[in-house]
Formats: sequence, C-alpha cells, structure tokens
Amino acid sequence: MNSKILTRAVVLMIVLAMILSMSACGPANSDSGSDGTGNVEYVIRLGHSDTEDNLVHISLQHYADWVNEKTDGRVIIRLYPNELLGDNTDMAQQLVTGELDAMMMPQGVEAIYAPKIAALGLPFLFTSYEQAWAVTDNEKIAGMLTEELGNYNLVQLAFWENGMRQLTNSVKEINKPQDMAGLHFRIPDDEMTASIIRELGGKATKFAWTKTYDALKQGTFDGQENPIANIYANNIQEVNQYLTITNHKYESKNLVFSQTTWKKLPADIQEILTEGARTFGKEHREAVAAHENEQLEELKASGMIVNETPDIDAFKRATMNVYTQFELQNEWTADLVASIREAVAKMQ
Repeated sequence: MNSKILTRAVVLMIVLAMILSMSACGPANSDSGSDGTGNVEYVIRLGHSDTEDNLVHISLQHYADWVNEKTDGRVIIRLYPNELLGDNTDMAQQLVTGELDAMMMPQGVEAIYAPKIAALGLPFLFTSYEQAWAVTDNEKIAGMLTEELGNYNLVQLAFWENGMRQLTNSVKEINKPQDMAGLHFRIPDDEMTASIIRELGGKATKFAWTKTYDALKQGTFDGQENPIANIYANNIQEVNQYLTITNHKYESKNLVFSQTTWKKLPADIQEILTEGARTFGKEHREAVAAHENEQLEELKASGMIVNETPDIDAFKRATMNVYTQFELQNEWTADLVASIREAVAKMQ
C-alpha cells in the first residue's frame, strides 16, 4: 500500500479544514495567478475519486493549467482527488446543494439525476471505444442523455472517460458466467453494474473506491470491476490475482458543475471552461484507450493471471435480461437504444 493512501485520513482532515474557510467559487484574496500578478477572481473546487497517478487526474491538471492561462490567471481550478471531499455519491449531492463547484461524475451516479445516461452502460452495447465515442460525440444523443440534469442544479460540460469494464478477483479464473457463482464483488454506486453482476450470478455490493483496496486485501470482497486504467493505477493486482477481459459495459466519467457556481461565472469564462472540458476530455479518453495494452502487459508482468478469451457469447446471453428489465422500468429505452445503435452503425 503506498504512502498516499496510508496518509489519506490526515490529508482529508487538512482539506476539510481548508474548505470550511472558503466560499464556493469565490475570490480568495490571498491567491495569485500563475504569473504572480494577483489576478484571481474565481477559485473552482473540483473533486474526483481517483488517485493522482490516474490518467483522469493528469488530464485534469492539464485542464486546470490551460484554464488559468486562457483566463490570464483569473480562474484557479483546485483539484481534490482520492475522494478527499467524499465519495462520488457525496460529491454529487454537494453539487446539487451548491456546496461544491464541480466534479468528475461517473455515469452510474449521474444516472440518479439523468436516468437516460445509464443506457450507455447496458451490457455489451459497444465493442470498442470508438463506438462509444460516436455516441457521446453526437450532440443530439448527448443532449438526450443529460437533459434532466438541470432539474437538480447540475450542468455537464463534457463527456470524459471511465473505460470498458473488466472483472478481477482473488479466488479463481473466470471464463463463463457459471464461474461467477458465489463470488462477492465490490461495485460503484451504479444500478446498471449491480444488475449485470447479479445476472451473471455474482453478489454485488456498492462500496467507496478509495476503501476498496483494503477491503479486497482483508477479504471483504472477492473481486471488483473496473477499466484497466483504474485497476493499474490502484494496484489491484496486489490484492486480486485474476483478471478477466470481458468489456461487459462501457462507462463515461463526466465533468459536471453545480449551476450555483456556473451561474456566477461570466460568459467568457464559461466558454473557456467548456472548450477546455471538451478538449481535455478527448485527451483523457484517447490516453485511456492508448495506454490499455501497455498497462495490461505490466499487470501480467507483475504476476496477474489474465484471461483475454472468456466465453463472451455466454456472458451476453446471461445478461440479456438486463435489457428487458431496463426497458420495463423506462418506456424510452427502446427508442434511445435504437438511436445509439444507429449512431454506431453510421461510423462503420
């Protein structure tokens, strides 16, 4: 376990103390721009659940630097990784109430406020990143997926990446759905993921990501599911021996602001923030896809047993009921899925 995680509790106490002394998206008299001229007008607090080593944090740093430069030091974006401001569900609620300015919101949590976005995570809907991007880059579909956010004081600036999802565990190699029986998986706050794991025969429990490494080490869970980028960045190979490449669902992780903050910002700054969110969102998603093979080889070299050829057809058959249940719960499912598949077909 690295020192960042071991000292997280101490850092959290310090950060929380700082937050209590700051107003949301407000000017801080003691701050100065990157050029030292004291031009700061707005400090934006942006939280996320990943480590500083994760590709999402690296692209967020690029975004923050770019925004500061483009605004001539008027805007500082302060990043709070590692769930320092709470887990994803907590941070989302802070956006709703206006206590937090912005966060990287996984689509499972976002689906609480914009249910249609959950459709992106239907099992085996996409076979590649490019297919998923063809959908999230489609302005009409993207608008449909996020149209209800405004009802909860939220506004999304851009789709970022949370990857094609894989399975890890410490018990056995998984090749078919029957191998999932009796295994207990940590999952994020995501009803779609819960449905998929249950249909595959496993037990699913929602649990904070920053606590997952220790929980896996202690045997609280047998396994978890995440993209390769997160498995790699969080050293899951140290506590889970087996990795199965299922690509069982796709997930975005999106840059979302509280409208309480957004409405305080002048139009020129809103434009810069939006442009940068899209630019560095694309940087992030391309980095996730580009680094997967390299990260996978490093996981193998570390001793992780990787199954790259499970019986995917059996997994698809086992999860067909997820579509049925989702359509029963949401009358718009069939039309939305048809639009998604049409967008994918046009790129081929």
